[in-house]
Amino acid sequence: MSPEIIFLFLIAIVAFLYASVGHGGASGYLALMVIFGISPLLMKPSALILNIFVSAIAFFQYYRQGHFKWKILFPFIITSIPLSFLGAKIQIDAHIYKIILALCLLLAILRLLGAFGKLLSDQTKEINLTLALIIGGIIGFISGMIGIGGGILLSPVLLLLHWANMKETAAVSAAFIFLNSLAGIAGAFSSLENISSQIFFWATVGIIGGTTGAFYGSSKFDNKILKYILSIVLIFACIKLVIT
Repeated sequence: MSPEIIFLFLIAIVAFLYASVGHGGASGYLALMVIFGISPLLMKPSALILNIFVSAIAFFQYYRQGHFKWKILFPFIITSIPLSFLGAKIQIDAHIYKIILALCLLLAILRLLGAFGKLLSDQTKEINLTLALIIGGIIGFISGMIGIGGGILLSPVLLLLHWANMKETAAVSAAFIFLNSLAGIAGAFSSLENISSQIFFWATVGIIGGTTGAFYGSSKFDNKILKYILSIVLIFACIKLVIT
């Protein structure tokens, strides 16, 4: 089997896994691009485009199942969208950031797996508006800089602070990723000429995988399964940050 076919197959798998928990999959696509030797110039804009398609599909599936709550999303996007746009224009040394983010994701994984007590609860709390605005801005800025939608960061926050349950988190994260990815694309407008010529094929398999994953995640999986799927997603992202 040719490397190109394997790459397409893996994009579909990443899209399925991420969309099942309301994510677009940018960190997964970036990891695959590194492994398969895709030019760094092509990676960020191409991953954001895939992110837009898959997160839109994930949002649609979770929305039609009644899991989306606008009041949860709104405080975060007020600050995340403009700061994602600004972050996309900034070039930073990624090494230190990757280490810090990997550690944060590791803590989130441990929390999801019950290392610090029970995480999932039927009881959710009202969002602290000021804290949500600050968190949204930070996530948006970081997301813009590294070319992701930010769902991998927002999901643990919503769950750890008990601001949403698992499926509400997936629905809100999908919308958050879609909007931030659009802002990131706008901020990185000058780099859009570097989109891979294979993006049509990548997007096609991403849409197939994302549609299937979002369907099963929004209507078939229970919260316990989603908890472990999200843990796998975070572990995958953590490994990617360490090895690249």
